[in-house]
Amino acid sequence: MKFKKIGLMLAVSALAITTVTGCGGNNNNGNAAANQNQSQSGNQNQSAAGDEVVDIEVWGTNIGYKPIEKGSKLYEFYKEKLGVGVIHPYVEWNGGTNYLNQLNLKIAANEMPDLFLPQQGLEDSLAKNGALADLTDLLPKYAPNLWNAIPQDMWDIVKANDPTGQGRIYYIPGMVDYGRYSAMIRQDWLDKLGLQMPTTQEEYVKVLEAFRDEDPNGNGQQDELATGGREQARWMDHLFAMYGVAMFEGYPDWDIYDGELTYSAVTPNMKASLEFMSKLYKEGLLDKESLLNTKDKWEGKITSDKVGNYFHWVESGYLPLENLFKNTGVKANFTVLPVQKVDGYEGFYTWKRFTPPAWVVKNNKDEKKLMATLKLLNNMYDKKVWKDLYLGVEGMHYTMKDGKATKLPDDKSTQENLILDPYSKISTLDFMMDLNKSTASEDRMWAIDQVNRNMQEAQKYAKVIAGDGMPASVYEGYPDINNRTLYVEYASKIILGQYPISKFDEFVEKWNKSGGEEVTKRAREWYAKIKK
Repeated sequence: MKFKKIGLMLAVSALAITTVTGCGGNNNNGNAAANQNQSQSGNQNQSAAGDEVVDIEVWGTNIGYKPIEKGSKLYEFYKEKLGVGVIHPYVEWNGGTNYLNQLNLKIAANEMPDLFLPQQGLEDSLAKNGALADLTDLLPKYAPNLWNAIPQDMWDIVKANDPTGQGRIYYIPGMVDYGRYSAMIRQDWLDKLGLQMPTTQEEYVKVLEAFRDEDPNGNGQQDELATGGREQARWMDHLFAMYGVAMFEGYPDWDIYDGELTYSAVTPNMKASLEFMSKLYKEGLLDKESLLNTKDKWEGKITSDKVGNYFHWVESGYLPLENLFKNTGVKANFTVLPVQKVDGYEGFYTWKRFTPPAWVVKNNKDEKKLMATLKLLNNMYDKKVWKDLYLGVEGMHYTMKDGKATKLPDDKSTQENLILDPYSKISTLDFMMDLNKSTASEDRMWAIDQVNRNMQEAQKYAKVIAGDGMPASVYEGYPDINNRTLYVEYASKIILGQYPISKFDEFVEKWNKSGGEEVTKRAREWYAKIKK
């Protein structure tokens, strides 16, 4: 094998990237599914006893769990199951912003992790600089489990997205074969107030008014928040969805409008949704702190029995349910909110088969580390070990009850971060629902049953958007468009009532002049290429 020398002459622009897509909600009670027993370890993978164990550094999502240090319990677990030593330093996630800043500093210092989650198209500049391993030939030979787990049509799109223009593979995609997102609504609040599930925007507004005014949490105070979201106009996708706006975790995306691939932020659909949201805000139906809420603050409101309707991953719904019960003693009943009908619009919850790149591999001058990284990828994508990886370390992440392995409650103060989660990076609905059910203790089944029910229900409203799989390279040279800078400014001020809705047209004009026209040209060329 020949390995390129790494010349880490990174573009200064990489350090300027400060926002990220996706919450990357890795958590130690994360979801997946597996039919194998816990006793089935990875003894059929590439980890032969007696092989030299090579340590590699792995970076990815950590929302507050302990790091993995050499000799720690999770380090030893990964070494036993996968044949590689995994070092995972703690880097505060903070919605991904701090992670990206720290990753850029690490790369600029010529200390790139061996395997890591890239963000915001960083993989493109790294590939162009020769800093990433060309995986085109390496994966079929050294990581066949991974190679075969992802459909060939998806690998073809990855090749089409190669920033070097050579049709090579420089990142490992994530794949989701079901609709992962939905709005959730308090069914128990609806029942208490004698309300039916809303199906139209008019009915939805009446429900929000009742949540605001009729004390559904029963504490005698008017402290309920009918609905809301988070800073930078994120995690309110349900309010855009009813207007057919392609939106991914608060990031406008690309879909077909008037017969052409178009950025949803500049469509009449977006204008209508922002006008609606400004009315909700004015009437106190949208949490007044929606554009200020951090992740922790918004989740804290949900789990303090104050929020009637929120938007997120359906499969992680057991976390707010269990934390709400822990905090208040209330066993809430959240169910899927259908996409509300609005005359003249076809609504949907956005589904992307492609998740943002899951992993990239350092083009390592140390061949042992490069081969160890490929070995890790191969072994962890062996489905025989997925249940083991999901459960983690006995006594830390799970316990045995009546001969059944069951997950322990979430505890960031004691649990090391389960950074290797291939079951969530190649996700199938049945697989994940089965794993939820098969690893939950009896006292958690009330929450797990809700989640599995809601995962199935959410499929009714999911639609794969046309821009699925589009590379970040379409934004090259236009970081403000990639980062939604102009969109966030105008959307926030329109929602807050600081701008009239007529200012939306000014936003569209500015967006086009500041690079939007060129980005749209690139996006449509990409779409035409993959449709051939």
